Amino acid sequence: MDRMTTDGADRFEPAAERERPARRRGFFFRFMVALSGALVVALVAGFLVFLHDVRNAAAPMNARADGIVVLTGGAFRINDALELLSENRGERLLISGVNPATTTEELKKKIPDFDRLSACCIDLGREAQNTTGNATETARWAEMHKFRSLIVVTSAWHMPRALNELQNEMPQMTLIPYPVVSLPLRDDYWWVNPQTVRLLVFEYLKYLASLARLQLEQALVTGNNHSVASR
Repeated sequence: MDRMTTDGADRFEPAAERERPARRRGFFFRFMVALSGALVVALVAGFLVFLHDVRNAAAPMNARADGIVVLTGGAFRINDALELLSENRGERLLISGVNPATTTEELKKKIPDFDRLSACCIDLGREAQNTTGNATETARWAEMHKFRSLIVVTSAWHMPRALNELQNEMPQMTLIPYPVVSLPLRDDYWWVNPQTVRLLVFEYLKYLASLARLQLEQALVTGNNHSVASR
């Protein structure tokens, strides 16, 4: 009797063993589906917050700082920055990301008040080719002039990423955002415009990539510091 029971257990044991990997695969599949769903929900929720902040961005009244920086690449940015400078909201203005091929004479023809203000209070940054470059260029300029606060002028959709990069380069600097909101973003039916939707989605993804990159860089620096300290 005991032998029959033992033989029966031996016959059923292989089937049970075969079921375990299948259960593990099923659990792993369900876990990955749940994780993917949570990630999609988080991305959509984050985009809605980003969209709300961008569409409701407003330039501060009577903003003042040591200097003003405008990041090129969007309509009306430079005009708004020049208006701030003419109102003495800052001592100097940096136009960061100017095309190296653009001459001062061309800027004088295209931009009102540029001729009047360029001699005393405007600096042209020609090295930056992207937002990270804007931050590096601005940090050097601000350090050279001993500025402790800056008004940052750029498009509203670009402002979150710009502030992220600038603050990373200048942790002690006080940054005052001065967002420029384009008319399509004010439209209640912005979502029917494919160009506007594409712009916002790509900028949101660039913003997330910027956050991830800077977090990774900070983690690597922290890890290296701990490694050096433990030696």
